[in-house]
Amino acid sequence: MLSRAIDRLNGAIGRAVKWLVLLATLVSAGNAVMRYGFDLSSNAWLELQWYLFALIFLLGAGYTHQHNGHVRIDVLYGRFNPRMRAWVDLVGGLLFLLPMAGLIGWLGWSAFLTSWNVSETSPDAGGLLRWPIKLAIPLGFGLLCLQGLSEIIKRAAFLAGRLDLLEEHAEEVV
Repeated sequence: MLSRAIDRLNGAIGRAVKWLVLLATLVSAGNAVMRYGFDLSSNAWLELQWYLFALIFLLGAGYTHQHNGHVRIDVLYGRFNPRMRAWVDLVGGLLFLLPMAGLIGWLGWSAFLTSWNVSETSPDAGGLLRWPIKLAIPLGFGLLCLQGLSEIIKRAAFLAGRLDLLEEHAEEVV
C-alpha cells in the first residue's frame, strides 16, 4: 500500500536524520572550542554547522508530520471528535499542506538547478558549495508532500470506515 511505503520511507529517513543532531552538536562544540579556546575559526566548519541544522529540519519534516509533531493551534481541534479531526486533517492536507509543500519544493528545485549550473559556492573565504544544501529544499518538501499524501490517505480510509489502515496511527486520529 502506498501510505505504508511512504511511512516506511519517512521513518527510515527520520531515524537517520536523528544522527545528524549528534553530528551537529559535535561540530558546534568543536567550533566553540576552536574559536574560544584556540582563537581559530573556519568558515567551512561554521557553514557545515548550519547545513546540518537545515538538513535536520528539512529532511525531518515528513517524519515529524508522520508522528504528529508539528505545532498546531488546538483551541478547537482538540475539542473535535475523531471524525471531525479526520475531516480537518484531510481538508487541510489537500487545500494547504500539499499545495504549499509542492510549490516550495518546485521553487526549491529551480533554485537548486541554478546553483548547480553555476557551481555556486559560499561568498565567504573557505566556504562550502551551496548546491548541496539547496538540493535539500526540494527533497525535504518532497518528503513532506509524500507524508501529507500518506496522512490524507489514512484520514480518508478512517472516514470510509477502513480502520485497519489507521492501526499504526490511531493515537493521531482518535
